[in-house]
Amino acid sequence: MILSVNQAEKIILNLIHGIKDRETVDLHHGFNRILARAISSELDFPYWDNSAMDGYAVRYTDVQTTPVSLKVVTEIPAGKVPQTSISQGEAARIYTGAMLPDGADTIVIQENTQVQGNQVLILQPPEVPGVFVRKRGEYYQGGKPLLKAGITLYAPEIALLATVQATQIPVYRQPRVAILSTGDELIHPSQTLQPGKIIDSNQYALSAFVLSQGAIPIELGIVPDRKEQLRLKMSEAIQLGDIVLSTGGVSVGDYDYVGEILTELGGEIMFSRVAVKPGKPLTVARFPSGCVYFGIPGNPVSALVSCWRFVQPALAKLCGKEQPWTPQWLYAQNQQLLKSQGDRETYLWGKLNIIEGVYQFIPASGSHSSGNLINLAQTNALAVIPIGKTTIAEGEKIMVFKTL
Repeated sequence: MILSVNQAEKIILNLIHGIKDRETVDLHHGFNRILARAISSELDFPYWDNSAMDGYAVRYTDVQTTPVSLKVVTEIPAGKVPQTSISQGEAARIYTGAMLPDGADTIVIQENTQVQGNQVLILQPPEVPGVFVRKRGEYYQGGKPLLKAGITLYAPEIALLATVQATQIPVYRQPRVAILSTGDELIHPSQTLQPGKIIDSNQYALSAFVLSQGAIPIELGIVPDRKEQLRLKMSEAIQLGDIVLSTGGVSVGDYDYVGEILTELGGEIMFSRVAVKPGKPLTVARFPSGCVYFGIPGNPVSALVSCWRFVQPALAKLCGKEQPWTPQWLYAQNQQLLKSQGDRETYLWGKLNIIEGVYQFIPASGSHSSGNLINLAQTNALAVIPIGKTTIAEGEKIMVFKTL
C-alpha cells in the first residue's frame, strides 16, 4: 500500500512522543535548546528609570519655552547612583544608560544644548514629557510570564535570560539520532575512489541536518549489504537512538534487507511507500522501546528531502518544541515552468527570495534528479507540485516551505 504524504506525516507524528527528560544547562550552553519550563523574573526591565541618550536630565516644566538656561548641578555616568536631586532651574549631565536623578522626568539630547560654564542653554524644547527616558518596568514587569516552555532558545532569548539573571536554564534532553549508510558501493570520503564505488555523502548530510534540528547525531558509518552485519548495526542503532536514520536498502532489490531485518528485530513497520518524488521508498517502523526507525532512500537528494519533509516534524515534536511541528507553507510566485508526471506529490528544490515584497521561487538549474546533489547546494526551499497537476507555469503561485 502506498500512502499519501499527509497520511505518512500523520502516522509519523502519532508515533512520536515528546521527550520529558529535563536537564539544566549553563546559559553559555543554552543556544538552540528547547526551554522545558516557563520562565519569569522578579526583576523589572528596565531595572530603573534611565536615559536613552547622552544629554541633560531636566524637569519638563522648566524647558517648555526655549531658549532657557539651567544650572548643571551634577554629572551622572552610566553605572553610578545619582547623589543629587534636580530642583527647579537645574539640570544633570547624564549619559546613555545612566539612572535618572530624583526630580528629573525628561532628557534633552546634547545636540539641542550649548554649554556655558556651569550652565546649559536648552535650545529646543522636548516634544513631550518623558522623552528619551526609559521607565522602570516599561518593557517587562517582574512576576509576569517572560518565556514559555517549548520555545527554541536563540540569541535574543539567551540575551533576555542573561538580562533577568537566569543563568541556569531548564531544557529538554536532546534527542539522539543514530545514522548509518548501507551499501557495498559506498566508501568513506578519505578513501581512494575506485570504479563502481560511490563516496558516502549521506552520513555527513544527515548528521548536519540532525545538528540543525537541535539533536545529537550518532554516526555509525557504512554497513555493507551483508544481512548479518546489517542486522548487528541496525540493532545497535535502535538501542542507541531515539530515532534511527538509515540510508539505502529500502527498495525492492535483492540486497535491500532493511524491511526484513526491522521485523526480525521486533519492529512494527508502519509503512514502506509514500506517493512522493523524490523519496517514494520510505520505511518507517516503531519499536517497543519507543525508538522510531526511518529507512530512507540512498540517493542523496531523496535522503535530504525525506528528512526535510518527514523527519524534521518528528524531531520537532520529539525535542519538545511547541506546535506547529509540520512545514510552514507559504505561497510564492514561480519563476520558471515546472513539470511533474502528476502521479506523486513532487518536490523541487530552489531559492526562495523576497523581491519588492513578494516571495519568489527560483528552481535550481539543471536536472532535478534524486542523485543530483550538485544543484541542491545553495538552495533554501522546497516547492511542491500536487498530485494530479503536471505543470506550474511561470508566474503562477506555488506552495513552498523553507529548508533553511
